Amino acid sequence: MSASARSRHWASIDEVSFVAGMRLLFWICRVFGRWPFRLALYPVLGWYLLTQPRARHASRDFLRRMQRHTQRPVPGVLAHFASFGENILDKLLLWGGLFRTDDVQLHGAEVVDRAVAAGTGGILVCAHLGNVELTRVLSRQRNDVKTTVLVHTKHAQAFNRLMGKLNPASQMNLLQVTEMTPATAMMLSERVQRGEFVVIAGDRVPVSDGARGNSHVAMADFLGAPAPFPVGPYLLAGILQCPVYLLFTIRAQGVTEVHIEHFRDGVRLPRKHREQELAALAAAYARRLEHYCVRAPLQWFNFYDFWQLPTKDKNTDAPR
Repeated sequence: MSASARSRHWASIDEVSFVAGMRLLFWICRVFGRWPFRLALYPVLGWYLLTQPRARHASRDFLRRMQRHTQRPVPGVLAHFASFGENILDKLLLWGGLFRTDDVQLHGAEVVDRAVAAGTGGILVCAHLGNVELTRVLSRQRNDVKTTVLVHTKHAQAFNRLMGKLNPASQMNLLQVTEMTPATAMMLSERVQRGEFVVIAGDRVPVSDGARGNSHVAMADFLGAPAPFPVGPYLLAGILQCPVYLLFTIRAQGVTEVHIEHFRDGVRLPRKHREQELAALAAAYARRLEHYCVRAPLQWFNFYDFWQLPTKDKNTDAPR
């Protein structure tokens, strides 16, 4: 497979015909339980791996890098995609009210408590690791925590409709963003000033095309090689003049964990050293992401060539 084919932009990923299949598998889990779901899942995964070479290559590349980095055996591509299928099911169970949240271990709750008490709000930088939907459901259980989640989900409209049918609340507090306009920044500033939190992913490069999009990227070491990370979260923090926190979710040894970490009290971007400061912030984020990926390697779901600066191609397809 050519490098250009592997490096197509993640936002060009269209939905494949697995949404109807996931609806069926969700029904199987509800009626018969998790193990019958898994038995039905593997034939679907086998078909997907045979027909989606780009996603298969990206998974294999990531797992090889993880194995070299940790010097430990790592399960194969099929196990990676099985974990992805289980993650999709957990999202459906969450918004369907069928996922138990009592057993979730929340680490760093005091970080949020302090921010809420101070009324400062801030930016939460998350990742496509584990089940970040869990944190949205948990935040809805607290009246004093308000979030706005910045997303680019036009490539996953059928899945979003399925989630919306399960629970209309799953579509609330989502803000579709392909470019940060002055109006959007002003609206987010007002929300942060009210003590609310803005949630943005730190492990997918901007949707913007070409050189402009690449100017919003910094190269940072990740699993032993430079990879492009977005600097948008830190640019936004500089505009909003607010604290920055990190948010990671994983499932380890049968326990679901949510980790919230203080990252920066604020971001200052002096013109003379702006690029260096942004690169340092991206590198610090990459180190924390790597830490959690090593703990749960099968739960990082970026099925494109993460180590290449991507290009847009509207005709590509791979999982959400």
